[in-house]
Order: sequence, then structure tokens, then C-alpha cells
Amino acid sequence: MRAVARAVRSGPTVVRRKLNAGELGSLPVVLVLAVVWITFQSLNENFLSPRNLSNLSVDIVGTGMIAVGIVFVLLLGELDLSVGSISGLAAAVFAVLNVNNGVPEWLALIVAVLAGTVAGTIQGYSIARTRVPAFVITLAGLLTWNGLMLSVLGDSGTVNLDENGLVAKLTSYYFTDDAVAYGLAAVAAGAVFLVSDRDRRRRRAIGMPHRSLRAIALRTGAVAVVAFGVAYLLNRFQGLPLALLIFLVVVAGLDVVLRRTHYGRQVYALGGSVEAARRASLSVTWVQTAVLAASGTMAAVGGLFLASRITSVSQSSGSGVLLVNAIAAAVIGGTSLFGGRGTTWSAVLGMLVIQSIASGMAITDTPPAVQFVITGGVLFAAVIIDSLSRHSQAARRQV
Repeated sequence: MRAVARAVRSGPTVVRRKLNAGELGSLPVVLVLAVVWITFQSLNENFLSPRNLSNLSVDIVGTGMIAVGIVFVLLLGELDLSVGSISGLAAAVFAVLNVNNGVPEWLALIVAVLAGTVAGTIQGYSIARTRVPAFVITLAGLLTWNGLMLSVLGDSGTVNLDENGLVAKLTSYYFTDDAVAYGLAAVAAGAVFLVSDRDRRRRRAIGMPHRSLRAIALRTGAVAVVAFGVAYLLNRFQGLPLALLIFLVVVAGLDVVLRRTHYGRQVYALGGSVEAARRASLSVTWVQTAVLAASGTMAAVGGLFLASRITSVSQSSGSGVLLVNAIAAAVIGGTSLFGGRGTTWSAVLGMLVIQSIASGMAITDTPPAVQFVITGGVLFAAVIIDSLSRHSQAARRQV
């Protein structure tokens, strides 16, 4: 308790120091999420009910997968405008192969994901070789892949998926055993402690600044409280959703790729400065191609989850506000538009904010126009914070 009291007292000082250094991280989006939840809970007591939170946890997965791929591209300081069309194309490929042509679901699913990978690879290689800005190449891709999707669907326009099939179960299956959700919470808390302690030992061994064991314990405790709280609420409805489990595993795995591998360090380095990366003999062509391939792959996966949610694919798949929401989720979550800063968990936080606003508007019968205004305001604030943080860091480096 004394340690908690000290942490609370030192909280404003830490925030002020991080603000001056331009290193607020995910703190702003966590505060925004708290405000959104408190506001809608005060307007409707069902907002934080187990049923609504369970539905929210599934609703974030489809667009969230796409947003994770966007994070990779934003880390390079680029933008991928084709992810919505790629997600629709992948869903169309799966539906036509499986439903219309009788191809087994597992094989149709693999082909659909590979279609997204190929589309992203083509765009990435084109960007790397021609040095044309990514938003131009991917804008052309948006039109191309959307046209190809319409061609794949043909005259039918809409294809209904098997409600008992593999893809449909991605968002309809729940682990009803309480032990699964609680076990995942325990694994999450344990992983946070082990990874943080390992970093502490490494930093201490080479004389670098590091967190104290007490700070790591407090951080692990906070994660455990949140994880077990979420597990408790999910178990009060239908249990842990399979979609949420897959999403968290993918996000955690890609976070390891970005932060713990040579490839991930290359992505961050390239986002910091392309010319510096070239002079350091990094394979810029390979990194840019791989990043756009990852974005295309995640867009395809997200498209399949979106199709699973409504068990159908139509000519409108991948259109509407999907692209805007995916980009907004990555930026709102804390990924910098200027490259070099962000994590895959940024997409999770940003998607939680956007979907929480949408869910809150739905249960309070608020007009959709207000939802767009609020989401736009949050995105605007995130961009301003990102810009101020970047200028603050630049000013500090010059001192």
C-alpha cells in the first residue's frame, strides 16, 4: 500500500516529465477511453454490462486486424489506402471458392489470405523500386483491388457463408469454461512480469537505466487486475470469444516481431530516416516490400473476420468507413504519422476507443452523425498530440 501511495503521489511528476520529453506513450488514449466509458455508463447502465463488453470485444477484431497492419506502414512514415479493398477482395475470394466452387474451407481461407499477401507485396515492391509515395501506389491499389473484387463476385453480388462453417465460427464460438479466460489472464500477467524482469536484468548488466523490481511488480499487478476483471466480465456472459483470443495472440506475436527481432529494428530504423537506413546498408527495398506485404496479409485476415461477423460477402465489403476507422485506430492508439514510433498494441487501444464510441452511440440512440463528429475530434486531438510530441522531442535533442 505504501508503494501504491508513492506511485500516486509521483504520478503528476512523471506525467509532467514525459510531457516535456514528448514521451506520453499510450497515456492519452487510456484517459480518453476511460472518459468514453464513464460517459456512456452514466448515460446507460447497460454500457459496461457483460453482454455489451463481450460484443465489443468481438466487434473490434475485424477492423483491429486491419489496423495492426496499418501500424507497420505508419512506422515507415507511409500510408496504405488499399487495405479496405484488399480485405473485401480476400473475403470475396474465400466466399467464391468455398461456397460457389466447393473448395474446402481451410484451403479457401489460405488462398484468400495469400491473395492479400500478394496484393501487398506487389504494392510494396512498386513503392520500393519506383520511390513513388506509398499513398499514390496504394490509392491505385484501392481502385484495382476493388475492381477485382467485383469481378470475382460476378453477377451474384452477394454470397452467404455457411453459418456453421470454419470462418463463421471465428466470431461465433466462445470458450464457456471459466478456466480458459482466467488462464489467459494469468498468462498475460506472468508474461508481462517475465519480459519486464528480463529487460531489467539486461539493462542492469550493461549499466543502462532500468525499472526497479517494485515498479515491475506494480505494473504486473495493474495488468493482472485489468486482465482478471475482463475475464470475470466475459465469463458472466458466454465466456472468452475465440475471435478475441486470436486477436490478442496475433497482436502479441507481431509485437514481439517488431520489438524483439532484427526485422522489427529495421522497420523502426527505416521509419526514423530512410537516408540514414540506406547509409547503414539496410535493405530498404526488402523492408518496404515486407511491410506492405504484412499490411496486405492483415487486411485479408481482417476481411475474413468481418465476413464472419455477418456471415456474408457482398459488393460493399471493404468499403464505407472501414479504411478510415482502421487508420484512425492506429493513430488514436499512439502510432506516429511521422514514422518510427508505435506498437501493435496501439491498434488495440485505438480500436477500443472507436468501437466504444460506436457502441455507446448505438445503445443511447444517438444519431450516427454525432459518432463521426466525436471520432473525428478524437482523431484530430491524437494528431495534434503526436505533432506536439514530435516537436518536443526534436527541441530536446537540440538542447
